[in-house]
Amino acid sequence: MTIVLQVPGAGSVSALLMRPWRSDDLPALVAAHRDPELRRWLNTSLTDEAQARHWLDRQATGWATATRFSFAVVADTDDRSPRGLVAVTVGTAGSAEVGYWTAGHARGQGVAARALETVSQWALGAQDIVPLTHLDLCHAVANQASCRVAVRCGYALRDLLPAAPPAYPDIGHRHVRTT
Repeated sequence: MTIVLQVPGAGSVSALLMRPWRSDDLPALVAAHRDPELRRWLNTSLTDEAQARHWLDRQATGWATATRFSFAVVADTDDRSPRGLVAVTVGTAGSAEVGYWTAGHARGQGVAARALETVSQWALGAQDIVPLTHLDLCHAVANQASCRVAVRCGYALRDLLPAAPPAYPDIGHRHVRTT
């Protein structure tokens, strides 16, 4: 299954495309994961090409089984290297968890919010692919940028999550968006 979503631009902001990850994204994926700010918030960091290749294989499996829809966010220009990620991981009883990150060179351009909004609308409207009624978005309380993106995209703060080391060493927020 291949799904490509378009995110329109506005004013001087360029349009984006969201598509499944590909093997030729590997160098950009490894480069993005070298960013200390990104690694600070991820519970899994890719440190070399072998790990990145394994990660890409898991994303392809997620698409094939309709259990995880991991989109590479790319500029809708000649340079279509990844600017970020938005992923929807299907849970149970009509729920899914969304996650996202933005590569260092693309931060501050509205990439995360525009991509998250587009994927959220798609996920809640893709009843023929996977019937979802609500999306959960979790982030560390200290990650204020993620909190702003969540709120901007209509995710209401629902719960304060306790720390769960080692994967989640800090307390977190759980935001929810429903159909």
